[in-house]
Amino acid sequence: MAGQLRSLWKDLLRPLALALIVTQLIATLVSVSGLSMMPTLRDRERVFIPKYETWLHKAGLGTFARGDIIVFKPSRDVAAAAPRGPGRTAGWWTCRPSLIKRVVGLPGDRVRIQGVETFINGRKLDSRWATTYWQEQGCWDTQSDLANGTPPGAAPANPVTLTVPAGQYFVLGDNRTMSGREDSRLFGTVPLRDIAGRATAVVWPVTRKVNAQFDCAGKRVAALDGSTVRNWRLLQPPQSIVTFGAARPQWPHLRVPVTGQALTENRTQPEPAALLTLNSGRVGSHAGQASHRRG
Repeated sequence: MAGQLRSLWKDLLRPLALALIVTQLIATLVSVSGLSMMPTLRDRERVFIPKYETWLHKAGLGTFARGDIIVFKPSRDVAAAAPRGPGRTAGWWTCRPSLIKRVVGLPGDRVRIQGVETFINGRKLDSRWATTYWQEQGCWDTQSDLANGTPPGAAPANPVTLTVPAGQYFVLGDNRTMSGREDSRLFGTVPLRDIAGRATAVVWPVTRKVNAQFDCAGKRVAALDGSTVRNWRLLQPPQSIVTFGAARPQWPHLRVPVTGQALTENRTQPEPAALLTLNSGRVGSHAGQASHRRG
């Protein structure tokens, strides 16, 4: 009996425990499923997440920076109120699918979306790293209420200004079409406790085509063409965010946390049922799901 237990530990339990420790505490890979971070990240690309960094941030050592691409879980209220509901296992466990977005507002920032532009503390954030591509494709959303800072049900001429609460972040997807709206404009700010980690590099596939032609009507990538280039790359903040201020420096990785105001002003919460479309524990193809790959 003792020999069987030792064999079970050696052959099964020990490798599983080691894999769990590595993927939860040290590092893991995440597969991007969806288009909400195009053109920066494409569907099915895999990114590297240093998990230890997130645990340090949650312990008060450093913080996420403007321009970081983060993987996080939507709140339980948002996931539970989604039209088709979250995935469930055995009737007692609720799966909250991961999302991947870019940090735009930091704790204490005053964020306003007006005239399809993002304003941080009264200053316009140059978003051409995202909008230029969508303008070229003819898909840039400039007409919807959310693109102009108006939550569902609010007066069109009354853009919302909110102060990001302490310990939370305002996130946006790089996809600025009507199909890429599942971000903080809909579900609000993201608490630090719900963040799984920062995407630091693309590790798969090894190569990719330079050009991605987008079908606006079909809401899909219609063609990949042009020259083939190496796809291994670090995910650095866009230059406009670096020059804007409070972006991640190259070194050191640890920074003094930013102290924010736990205050929300003139904020209208949308109905949770309109926030996300979930199907069997997966976010819809345009919502930018990130699914963990462990082992």
